[in-house]
Amino acid sequence: MNKKENEIVKRFEAKEKRLINCNQVDVNQIMPMKYKWAWEHYLNGCANHWMPNEVPMAKDIELWKSDALSDAERLMVMRNLGFFSTAESLVANNIVLAIFKHVTNPEARQYLLRQAFEEALHTHTFHYIVESLDLNPSEIFNMYNEIDVIGQKDQFEMKITQEILKEGFSTETEAGARSFLKNLIAYYIIMEGIFFYSGFAMILSLHRQNKMSGIGEQFQFILRDETIHLNFGIDLINGIKEENPNLWSEAFQNEIIDMIDEAVALETAYAKACLPKGVLGLTAPMFEEYVGYIADRRLERIGLAARYKKSNPFPWMSEVIDLQKEKNFFETRVTEYQSAASLSW
Repeated sequence: MNKKENEIVKRFEAKEKRLINCNQVDVNQIMPMKYKWAWEHYLNGCANHWMPNEVPMAKDIELWKSDALSDAERLMVMRNLGFFSTAESLVANNIVLAIFKHVTNPEARQYLLRQAFEEALHTHTFHYIVESLDLNPSEIFNMYNEIDVIGQKDQFEMKITQEILKEGFSTETEAGARSFLKNLIAYYIIMEGIFFYSGFAMILSLHRQNKMSGIGEQFQFILRDETIHLNFGIDLINGIKEENPNLWSEAFQNEIIDMIDEAVALETAYAKACLPKGVLGLTAPMFEEYVGYIADRRLERIGLAARYKKSNPFPWMSEVIDLQKEKNFFETRVTEYQSAASLSW
């Protein structure tokens, strides 16, 4: 390397990358890499590539067409399909229209591109399930307009995104940066870290009983994706906090706690609507306990104190979604991919 080239490299490396509001480094300059955790999440996502039509649905179709499922079990499946079918689209829209624009770090953006694809894949999954079971697609995909407890959760998230989408919004002001951080917490901590996880528990309870095993396997694969989404989001949130300590004021922390309190109440109401009489040993009061338990784990991961002091009422689920082992999730998975196109069962 000649003297001129060496000087160029030194000037390049002297520039400081930042997660938001970086005016020094071109957003396309992925090397040299500062946030290696973002790249690791990207590689983990790539290693987990799957497609819904790789999962056989024949047994699910046979069971769904029989009278072996109770009305309570069918209601639980339908409500979860109704919630997830639109919620995944909301997360995808938030990434593409709100988050990607304001994250100024290229390796973090690289992961966001992967996550956006996975959200599309999850929406594809619910289309595949609806088509396989010959369900009414209008009933499932419009359920957020018909079932209050689903619509309220979606509206809770969309209301927060609206501020980020306003013309002229910028993270360069302290108020704007706080709004952006609040949006990240609403989607990564609440939507993907609380709302999604209780829904996973309901469907995986069926899978545990060898019922609707195709849907259960697809939910396991989605859960694997969502675990990485959650961990990326936590790293992004904590990284922004570290680089911008002025944002994490006591008043803002209290605002976040109030937001999570509201989310816990919404999720508890949703559980009551999905399990009005209980099913498979699951009851709405058990889910109130469970939602408090996972909410505490989320609070702790972003530096806030546990609030609900609940225990996990579903120890039988620990092999699949033990929330205290999120970073070791792949060590306990049941189904393991050998390559992008080959499944080992």
